[in-house]
Amino acid sequence: MEFLLVAVILIFIVLYRNNTGAITYKFIVDKVGDAYDKFAPYSFKKTREKVKELGMEYSAKQYTTQVILFAGGAFAISYLYFYNVLISIVYAVAAVFVIPYLSYLRCKRIYSEFIFEQIQVYTTNTIMEFAVTQSFVKSLEGVYASGVLEDPVLSDVKTMIDMSYQNGSINESIEFMNEKYDYHIVKNMHQLFLQITLEGSLDASDTLDAMLSDIDMLVEGVYRDRMDRATFHKSFLQYGILLYLLAMLIQYLIGNDSYLKLLDDILIRMLLHGILLINSYFLLKGEKYYNENVGAE
Repeated sequence: MEFLLVAVILIFIVLYRNNTGAITYKFIVDKVGDAYDKFAPYSFKKTREKVKELGMEYSAKQYTTQVILFAGGAFAISYLYFYNVLISIVYAVAAVFVIPYLSYLRCKRIYSEFIFEQIQVYTTNTIMEFAVTQSFVKSLEGVYASGVLEDPVLSDVKTMIDMSYQNGSINESIEFMNEKYDYHIVKNMHQLFLQITLEGSLDASDTLDAMLSDIDMLVEGVYRDRMDRATFHKSFLQYGILLYLLAMLIQYLIGNDSYLKLLDDILIRMLLHGILLINSYFLLKGEKYYNENVGAE
């Protein structure tokens, strides 16, 4: 088994050196891409395409490095627990299968951050346009033509404009946008413009200025939350990796020979498997927390 493992590593190195990594990287990324296209939900495919468009998708080299690190780390840690190459290979393969899920979480986070930034631009610029035009639809047209928005928000603003002209009112277009982007700043702004349109308020400049101030405060809070999350994420990962190394502490305390004798007991082995799986589960939960609900109010 050890010979087989060394042979696999040797083959990878030879392929890498002979082809400067290009063929290996292309093969891995093509296979991962095929899996995404086949099994990923439609919403995630759209999200991933946007992340690619933003230039923030991992390159083939980065994905390959991630595979090597995950597989190598899982193999090394599990071998320290069980001193069994076959079990370590199983853990290494399982660790590689986690990578698509982590990529999914990462893409959701990047897309969520992008959408929030677009919503900030949409609300801020619409309010500023309204201060000049005194018309909600004209404000939308000004924001749409300004080039400050990107899809999908840009297309949705165009849909709002078309709906407003088709229906002769802004009610349906506002409902459409509120349902698609469930942010308080969007709903509050739309409610204000709806009220101004229906009641014919002549001077809402103070209210609009206050709303701009609220948006700035919200954005500041969201960015502060992102920094706090990043700090928590780094500490959480460090702590999780240290927990994996508990087996080394046990071996240091009781000696390697005594530890190997303990491995003869199936209950001890089951307990060690439990430690690895539970710690992995909590690490994944931490990753989920870090990557989800970013940009939410």
